[in-house]
Amino acid sequence: MIPRRSFLMTSLFTLAGVPAQAGDAWEALRAGRAFVLLRHALAPGTGDPAGMQLGDCSTQRNLSDEGRAQASRIGALFRDEGIKRAAVYSSEWCRCLDTARLMELGPVSPQPLLNSFFGKPENGREQTEALRQWLSAYSYTSGRPLILVTHQVNITGLTSIVPRSGELVFATMSGVGETDVIGRQSTGA
Repeated sequence: MIPRRSFLMTSLFTLAGVPAQAGDAWEALRAGRAFVLLRHALAPGTGDPAGMQLGDCSTQRNLSDEGRAQASRIGALFRDEGIKRAAVYSSEWCRCLDTARLMELGPVSPQPLLNSFFGKPENGREQTEALRQWLSAYSYTSGRPLILVTHQVNITGLTSIVPRSGELVFATMSGVGETDVIGRQSTGA
């Protein structure tokens, strides 16, 4: 059950167009009332090289040393917030899978709906709608918070937010299948 005060405060912040405080967002995540969209950690550049192949990390833009350290710090941040295990889903891109694994919050499940559509923007609307449907149908009863590691274009398509590398976007799904952002947290990229 959502505490009345938290619900009212989150509603007021949301109606005012201001995200709720990070503490409220973390509490919602721990309680299974929210999920996190995480843009992969720092991977310098934009897009991917020509000839990129999903199964071959050598053909992709990858995490830098700083990005690998950032991913580890993100995992520590979750643990500091009392989240030691999570349901972690990731884009099939190496920089997302590496971010998810380096957080060390449990097994990582590849989810093609989180794959980047940067190189194929014509797929964005359909893929974003399919992700909305997946999130609406997702069972939040596992007892593990839901973390989705993905790309800037995917997060922007779902929330209209342009996140920085490693940024956390806390969100909920409304009863009508819309994504409601309840908080954001930078992780220093």
